[in-house]
Amino acid sequence: MASISTEIAIVGTGIVGLATAYYLVRNHGLSNMILIDRDQPMTFTSAQSGENYRNWWPHPAMVAFTNRSIDLLEEIARESGNRINMSRRGYALATRAPDIGPLVDQLYRGLGAGADALVRTHDRADAPNYQVPLASDWTGVPDGVDILRNRDLIHQAFPSFARDVRTIVHIRRGGDISGQQLGMHMLEYLSEQGVKRLLGTVETIVEGESFALTVQATEGVKTVRADKIVNAAGPFAGPVAGMLDVDLPLINTVQQKIAFEDRRRAIPRTMPFSIDLDGQMIDWTDEDRIELFDDPGLRRLAEPMPGSIHCRPDGGDEGAWVKLGWAFNDTPSDVNWHVPLDDAFPEIVLRGASRLNPGLKAYYGRLPRSMHHYGGWYTMTAENWPLIGPMGTDGAFMNCGYSGFGTMAACAGGELCAAWIAGGERPEYADGFSLARLNNPALMQELREGAKGIL
Repeated sequence: MASISTEIAIVGTGIVGLATAYYLVRNHGLSNMILIDRDQPMTFTSAQSGENYRNWWPHPAMVAFTNRSIDLLEEIARESGNRINMSRRGYALATRAPDIGPLVDQLYRGLGAGADALVRTHDRADAPNYQVPLASDWTGVPDGVDILRNRDLIHQAFPSFARDVRTIVHIRRGGDISGQQLGMHMLEYLSEQGVKRLLGTVETIVEGESFALTVQATEGVKTVRADKIVNAAGPFAGPVAGMLDVDLPLINTVQQKIAFEDRRRAIPRTMPFSIDLDGQMIDWTDEDRIELFDDPGLRRLAEPMPGSIHCRPDGGDEGAWVKLGWAFNDTPSDVNWHVPLDDAFPEIVLRGASRLNPGLKAYYGRLPRSMHHYGGWYTMTAENWPLIGPMGTDGAFMNCGYSGFGTMAACAGGELCAAWIAGGERPEYADGFSLARLNNPALMQELREGAKGIL
């Protein structure tokens, strides 16, 4: 059995594992490491990313965390000539509700002391201080949040939206990036710095003077001996932690998306990432609804559904594709390498998304054959905060539990995990993202009772 020795072994080469390695090298000069994964980098969960980012969260710690990640993304965009295709049209949250007090309260709580200066409300059709989201560049766009409460202004800024929308909450520090290009940028840098990779499945981890990882590699079984290990295994983080008798409080759910060529130009290319916050009854025909209701396995689709269905243009200003997603599945599943997809989901998400963007109704029953239906695992804690830091055993660390925000938060998470490993300075929010939060009853009660920010 071949043996390899290294200072640090990172299990998982999705965007979170790559970011951890990237900042270990970049911030701490640690390059004696090996990246282990059964597949090529960025080919499992990270390949299914929605590729969006935002600093909108209902808790100041998550706002600070994602603001830091966006800072780092902008730094990479500048250094690479915007190889990662970063844009900043924001997030447009749409609702028909007459009272958005609870949402405004979340905004103020998340933004903290600076909220008064960052939240701007527009009640008139002529809103000279509101910048319509036309430019795709991330520079020169205002920070904070614009709340639009005039229907003429809403129609002017978002012409594809249904006319019954009463309020838009426009999160300005948000947009989209190319997650694959972000991963390739990091991977190329790591290769230049001499970081090694090993294709294979970690089967056991034994703790001793060092960690001994048994890896079933393509060319046979290998033993990797490492002084420190990092569990960045995405949906398999729980099983990897279990190899060291550590029980991480993680669950996995399957979430799905579709992407298709918008040949009918139903979605303006300048539209931001848009979310219909309101619950709804899906737009079925009466006959379809009766048929669904009579099937116990499908009845849920004929009953009231949750909100947060989302839509955005894909492929930049000159592209022609759109992405739709709806993370309504809340049933935990045992993780495996095959992500089960529901053949009915494309029509479900299309009909749901058409409530905010009625132009999508043109595709009912006639989505293009080139439509791409895909899905991945949301790996998350009950409070929807990541787990970053020591993993209960000396020398073992974790960077996992990112639910649907892995691409946007990977840079800050990688930087934080690298600081834990190297003994570097850590931000104020560090302990809250570690297992230490489980020993803070007041914080855990606050997170259990508050909004989770799940999309």
